[in-house]
Amino acid sequence: MKTLKWILIVGAVVAGAITTLLNNKARSDEKARRGQEVEKAISVAVAKVSKGKITKELSLVGTIVANNDVAIISETDGRVTHVLAKVGDYKPAGSVLVQVDDELKLASFKSAEVAYEKAKKDYERYQSLMQEGAISDTQLEQARQAFQAAEAQYIVARRQYEDTKIKTPISGVVASRYVDVGTYLSKGAQVGNVIDISRLKVKVNVAEQDVFRLKVGDEVEVRTDVYPGVVFKGKIESISAKGDEAHTYPVEIAIPNSKEHPLKAGMFGRVTFTTVGQREALLIPREALIGSVKNPKVFVAEGNVAHQREIVVGNEAGEYLEVLNGLNEGELVVTNGQNNLKDGYQVSFNLNP
Repeated sequence: MKTLKWILIVGAVVAGAITTLLNNKARSDEKARRGQEVEKAISVAVAKVSKGKITKELSLVGTIVANNDVAIISETDGRVTHVLAKVGDYKPAGSVLVQVDDELKLASFKSAEVAYEKAKKDYERYQSLMQEGAISDTQLEQARQAFQAAEAQYIVARRQYEDTKIKTPISGVVASRYVDVGTYLSKGAQVGNVIDISRLKVKVNVAEQDVFRLKVGDEVEVRTDVYPGVVFKGKIESISAKGDEAHTYPVEIAIPNSKEHPLKAGMFGRVTFTTVGQREALLIPREALIGSVKNPKVFVAEGNVAHQREIVVGNEAGEYLEVLNGLNEGELVVTNGQNNLKDGYQVSFNLNP
């Protein structure tokens, strides 16, 4: 029994020794393998963390409207005898669009004109007689009052006659017409609509946190789906001092109408404000980022060793990202080859310009 006991003890000691030797060899092999990996430098590309201008762009959709949009209203009543404009016609200011029956008003005008001419001559004759002492002051005053009354009637009759020719007060395109020959017009009825689209305006509502960064005269860019890739340059013409219930403020942008790419009133336009905010920030190339934007990380090359570092990113600036925390200006971040890296690996690199 004693012999068996000693045999078991010796066997256990030998087994333990063998296990220890095998574990030590495995650790040694792993350490050697890791040493070889670390010693072998991985080729990567790097770029410097640098300061640059970052511009916050604000893009909003607005409505393109005419520079001047006038409703043509009838100031007389009567039946339409002639229509001198079609929808789409360009009419200079003062052009007659619609003619209303003017027979009676022309008669009244001629009668008032005759009475006016007679009263004028009578008053001039009475003035001459007064200088000769042939009439009294009362007679001259009566002649003057008669002349003024006749002049007033003449002005009213002339205006009523002229109102039978309904004209456009602005130069522009006839956008709509609501009457035809034979239509009976009442005073105050809308005859049509004339718009001036030689220049255009884009109306857009800007939120309160952004509108205070804008000012009249700022340049903006306007794009439309009708002309992909075409940029229309404009300027802020007005900023309302009063907001609406949604706390947005109406802003108007003036743009010239292009002959090569003509725009129409009522179209949608995407307005890009490039002067909302510009500031200096630390920037890194977008390709340096590993992980998600919510948990951003980069590899920083310190000497010939790459270290993984957590950072905080801000706005995007084209191909660059703003760095709010975690990096300093002048440090080198890996922009290519990160997939082969682990923290502490040796690297060799070429600095991107």
